Amino acid sequence: MTRIINTENAPAAIGPYVQAVDLGSMILTSGQIPVCPKSGQVAEAVADQARQSLENVKAIVEAAGLQVVDIVKTTVFVKDLNDFATINATYEAFFTEHNAPFPARSCVEVARLPKDVKIEIEAIAVRR
Repeated sequence: MTRIINTENAPAAIGPYVQAVDLGSMILTSGQIPVCPKSGQVAEAVADQARQSLENVKAIVEAAGLQVVDIVKTTVFVKDLNDFATINATYEAFFTEHNAPFPARSCVEVARLPKDVKIEIEAIAVRR
């Protein structure tokens, strides 16, 4: 049975999709852009955007009853791969702060992202 995950602690979907689906043993999040769910604002710095995208993923995973340690795969979409080192540092700090192993990851540069943000992150988390 598929269950839709929706939380006010992450930005609402801006199109015909949901924040995540819960397949029972696995949670698949939609890509999370760095919109603050409380203010609707987007920070300028790529490090701040990366952190907010990760916080949005975390909020969705937690709404499904899981934690950051349950994230096993992420896909990171970036506007400029020249920001790779900065994004890596933010990403590493986030998972380290949550005492979570680093998940498998893909990172790709894209031509454009919704709302002209610099980063979007999606994740897969599993129930163990």
